[in-house]
Amino acid sequence: MKRRTFLTGATVGMAAFASGVLPALGDERPTTGETNSAKAQPGVGRPVRIVSIGFRGGDMSLEQIAKHVDDEGSQGADVILLPETCRGQDATSEEPLHGPTVTTMAALAAKHKTYIAVPIDQRDGSKRLNTVVMLDRSGQIVCTYDKLFPYWSEYMVHPPVSPGDAAEVYQADFGRVGFATCYDANFPEVWRRLSEQGAEVVLWPSAYSAGRSLQAHAINHHYYIVTSSWTPDCIAYDITGERILYESTKGVNVSRATLDLDRCIFHENFNLDKRDKLLSEHSQDVEQESWMKLEQWFVLKAKRPGVSARALAGQYGLEELRHYLERSRVAIDDRRGWEFTAKVAFPEKTIGELQAFASKEKG
Repeated sequence: MKRRTFLTGATVGMAAFASGVLPALGDERPTTGETNSAKAQPGVGRPVRIVSIGFRGGDMSLEQIAKHVDDEGSQGADVILLPETCRGQDATSEEPLHGPTVTTMAALAAKHKTYIAVPIDQRDGSKRLNTVVMLDRSGQIVCTYDKLFPYWSEYMVHPPVSPGDAAEVYQADFGRVGFATCYDANFPEVWRRLSEQGAEVVLWPSAYSAGRSLQAHAINHHYYIVTSSWTPDCIAYDITGERILYESTKGVNVSRATLDLDRCIFHENFNLDKRDKLLSEHSQDVEQESWMKLEQWFVLKAKRPGVSARALAGQYGLEELRHYLERSRVAIDDRRGWEFTAKVAFPEKTIGELQAFASKEKG
């Protein structure tokens, strides 16, 4: 893991991140609706409108799926997310990357100028893969993610599903998008790798809901998480870890959420004087949206169009929370002379062996 590369980008490039909630969970809702919190005001910050369409994979024809995507695309969306293997996973569901599902969705992405994340049961040569295909606003394939941790039943289909080998983050025109699928929720290393690559929102298609498992990743890594499931339902988690949306309906669940990717979260350590100066000198531009006393965290957001809270925070030297924690991890490991995460990964290694490895990495 190139932790020092991440650290350099975190401390030197915070302002560049700016190139770039929300109500608490209520009861299950029988109808779909728009979640547009005060934290994601139209035109303020960096809003992204995400539509999640949930249904049981294999229950709808491609034409029916396309009708739902077409309807939502016509209302305006930055991203439309479909559930895991949206056309099912059985003896007849395999298709190539440029097969009928992706081809159909690509035409709709181009028609509505929206990104579409479409999960398919992919046949790639001799491999079967559980793949999320990201289409851009012109309908081009710009990223694919192969599920890193397939569920046990996926080894029982013929041919069995092969595990992927990389966590993927894509730089969209609105921000950095990460991907994880279903059973991946149980493996923290997937979510940490997405954080290391700067994910601002993670899209999670699935066969089940996961709930608190996802909340833990949002709390630990401070990115949004939005889901689409077979259940069908949609959950969204804020950068604070708060669950900000939950909707579930029978048959097909359509949920819409507008999230501000410019909102940023900080630990109070080494930041309070800088924060106070920023808020004093830019009171019309930026505000402290929330103060989390127990965690000693605070969230900043822009107050008017054309302002980036993240860019201004970077100019005043504030260090975002996940960057601060990674810098702390690196500094503490430097003091001990070896990386603690290496000891976790290779418990049989002696301290001397870990120190020698760390020295080699530095060299």
